[in-house]
Amino acid sequence: MRAVQLPVQRSGAAVPVAIPRLGGATIRGGLAGLCLVMAAAAFAQTPVDFDTARFERRLPATRTTTEIVLDGVVSEAEWSEAPVASSFIQGNPFEGMPATYSTEVRVLYDDEFLYVGAKAFDDDPSAAIVNDMSRDFSTRAGDIFGVVVDTFHDRRNGYMFETNPAGAKFDGQIFNEGREFNRDWDGVWFVETRTTAEGWEIEMAIPFRTLRFRESPEQVWGINFLRRVRRLNEDSFWAPIPRFFNFARISYSGTLEGLRGLVSGGRFKVTPYASATSQPDEGDEAGALDHVTGGVDAKILVGTGLNLDLTANTDFSQVEADVQQVNLTRFSLFFPEKRDFFIENSGIFRFGVPSDSRISQFRADFGQAFNPSVMRATQSRGDDLYLFFSRRIGLSEDGVPIPVLGGGRLTGRAGAWELGAMNLQTGEHDLTPTENFSAVRVRRNVGANSDVGAIFLNRESGSGSDHFNRSAGADANIRLTPEMELNSYWARTASPGRTGDQNAGRFAANYDGRLWQLRAAWSHLGEDFNPEMGFAPRLGVRRILGYVGYHYRPEWWSDFLREFNPHFEFNDYVDMRGNLVSRYTNMHFAFRHQTGAMLEFGYNHSLENTASAFDIHPTTVVPAGDYEHEEGFVMFFSDPSRPLSLNGRYDWGPFYGGDRTALNLSTVVRIEPRFTAYAGWTRNDIELPGGAFVADLLTVRVTHTFTTRMFLRALIQYNSITEEWDTNIRFNLIHRPLSDFFIVLNDRRHVLGGPNDRALIAKYTVLVDF
Repeated sequence: MRAVQLPVQRSGAAVPVAIPRLGGATIRGGLAGLCLVMAAAAFAQTPVDFDTARFERRLPATRTTTEIVLDGVVSEAEWSEAPVASSFIQGNPFEGMPATYSTEVRVLYDDEFLYVGAKAFDDDPSAAIVNDMSRDFSTRAGDIFGVVVDTFHDRRNGYMFETNPAGAKFDGQIFNEGREFNRDWDGVWFVETRTTAEGWEIEMAIPFRTLRFRESPEQVWGINFLRRVRRLNEDSFWAPIPRFFNFARISYSGTLEGLRGLVSGGRFKVTPYASATSQPDEGDEAGALDHVTGGVDAKILVGTGLNLDLTANTDFSQVEADVQQVNLTRFSLFFPEKRDFFIENSGIFRFGVPSDSRISQFRADFGQAFNPSVMRATQSRGDDLYLFFSRRIGLSEDGVPIPVLGGGRLTGRAGAWELGAMNLQTGEHDLTPTENFSAVRVRRNVGANSDVGAIFLNRESGSGSDHFNRSAGADANIRLTPEMELNSYWARTASPGRTGDQNAGRFAANYDGRLWQLRAAWSHLGEDFNPEMGFAPRLGVRRILGYVGYHYRPEWWSDFLREFNPHFEFNDYVDMRGNLVSRYTNMHFAFRHQTGAMLEFGYNHSLENTASAFDIHPTTVVPAGDYEHEEGFVMFFSDPSRPLSLNGRYDWGPFYGGDRTALNLSTVVRIEPRFTAYAGWTRNDIELPGGAFVADLLTVRVTHTFTTRMFLRALIQYNSITEEWDTNIRFNLIHRPLSDFFIVLNDRRHVLGGPNDRALIAKYTVLVDF
C-alpha cells in the first residue's frame, strides 16, 4: 500500500503526514476530502505503542521572571523561548493517527502560577463549534482544549482544566486512575482565549495554591493535553491515549520537568457567608424577611497533601433541585450528591465498586439529554451498594434539608496512603433527633495502579435516643493490565435488634479493551445488612452479573459509521435459600455515527417474583406473584453539537401482568454560546389488572450566560403523579474567584389546590485566602 501526503495546517504551513493511498487516487487536504481520508486511515495500522509513548513525551517547564499578561494571545517573548509540545495523536476517530490540525503547547511558571499557552491551528477558525459559556460547560458539544496535571506523579490522581474558544471553564478532580472523576470540584484558575486567522489561542494561569503537591527542590509532574475538533468529532492527545479510555486516564500522561522552588501556599482559606430567606404565607405574594443566617467554611492545608475542611452552620440553599424521576419498581431511586462540601475530594470515600464507565461516558456524550428515568432502574446498573452515601447527612428521605450544625473533614494523601476522615453534627428536624455522623477511610496504593483499603462509618442519634448504626469494610482494586482489573469488597453493619446476616461482599472482574468489553460479578447482601450511611436498593439477595460487548469499527463504512456496539447483559438475583427472585436479560445493538449521533434498539427480558404486593402508583397496587416481561425499545440521540438536537426513546411490552408503553422525547436548543434550553417529556402509559394510569414527567432547563462569571439557570418540572409544578431559578454572580452572590427562587405549586411553597433566598460568600 503506497502512501500519499496529506497537508495538515500548522503555523500557516502544510506539514506532510503519511496517509494510505486508495485505489490509485491521490487524496489532498481540505474538508472536502476528509471523509475519504478518514476511510483510508482506517486501513492503516496504529503506529503508536501506547505502553511506551507516555515515557517518551517529556516537556521542560520554563521559569519566567516577566509578568505574563493573560489576554488570550501567546505573544510574550517568554512563550517563544519555551519548549513546544506538539505532534498530537488521535484517540478518536482513528486511533494512533496524527491529528488533523496541529496544536502547539508551551508551559511557563513563576513563584505563583503555572502558565499554559496553546495555539490550536485550524484552516477555518469560524467553523469551530462553541455552544456554551457557562461554568462546567458540556465539553462534548463543542471544540475544547484541556490540560491534566498529576502533581504527585503517582499516575493515579490529578486535576483537569478545560476551556473552549469562548473562554468558558470546566474543571474536575481525578481519583484512583480515573475510576472516580469529580466534575463538581471548582478550583481557582484563570483563562483567556482569542480567535485568530490561524485558529484559536489559549492562555491559562493555574495558581500553585489551587494544587496540592509535595514540597521538594525540584518537581516532576505528569501532564497531558487534549484537543477536540468537534465538527470532525476528533479527539487528539499530546501523550496518546487508546480510544477505549478517556482523558481522565492519567497514567497515560507525559512528564513535565524542571519545576524548581515551588511553594504550594494557600494554607488557610476561609469562606464566610450570609443569607436571607423570604417565605410568604399562602396568599401573601410579597412576604417578609423570615430568616437571616450566616456561617463559615474554612480550609487548612496540613502538610503538603492533606486538607482540613471545617464548617459551621453549613448552608446549601444555592444547590440546584433534584431532577425528578418516575419510579416503576419496588426499589428506591438513586439521586446524586450536589452539595459542594460533600463533593470535593469525595472520591476518597468511594468504597467497593468504581463508577460505571458506560453510564459516565453516556452522560458526558449527551449531557442534558440524559434523563435518568429513561434507564430502567432494575437493569444496566452495576451498583449493588454505596456503603458511604453523603446524602444521608443533612437530607431527609424525601430530600428535605436538615440543618448541619457543623463539623470537619480531613482528606488527602501522605506518601502511598490516601486518607479521609469526617465528623458532622446535624440538628433536629420534625421527629428526627440530632445525629452525629463519622467516617474514616484509608487506602494504600499498591504496585502501578492497584490499591487496598478499609472504611469505618458510625451514625448515632442524640436527644436521649440510644440508636446507632455502624459499618466497616475492606476493599481491593487490582489492575492486572491496563485493560483488566479485579474489584472486591467485604462489609458488615451493626445495629440494635438485628441478629441476622449483616454481611455484604462482592467480587468482580472487568476487561475494557479496544474491541471487547467483558464484565462478571458476584455479590451478596444479607437480609439484615443495614447501611444507614449508605445506599443499597436490594437486600437479602445474591447477584450474578455478566456482560459482553463488542466494539466494531467497519473500515468499509468509516466515512459514516464510527462504531457498531452489540452488547449482551444478564443479572440473576436469588434469595438466601437460592430461589430465583429476579432475572434481567437484554440484547442491545448500538450504532454511533461519525458526528456523535447514536441509534440503539434491543430486547429486554425480565422475570420478577414479588413476595409481597407493592404500590406502583397512588391508585394501583401490584399483587404478589411471578411476572415475566418481554420488552422492546428503540432509542436515538442526534448530534449533540448542533444548535438543535433531538433525542427520544420508545419502550413497549408486557408489564406486571398488563402492558406498558413509554415515550421519552427531549430537545436541546442552543442560541450562540450564551443561551441553552432543554425540554424533556416522559410518558408511561400502563394498564394492569389492578388499574390503569398514565405518568407524565415534564422537565425544562434553561441557562443564560451573561459572561463567563454571571449565569441565570432555571429548572422547571411537572410530575403528574404528585400533581405538582416545581420551579428552581438561580442567579449566580462570581464576583471574585470562588466567591459568589446567589439569588434563588424555589416554588412548588399543586395543580388541584392545596398548600403552595415558595422561598426567595439571597446568599453572599467571599473567599479569603491566606
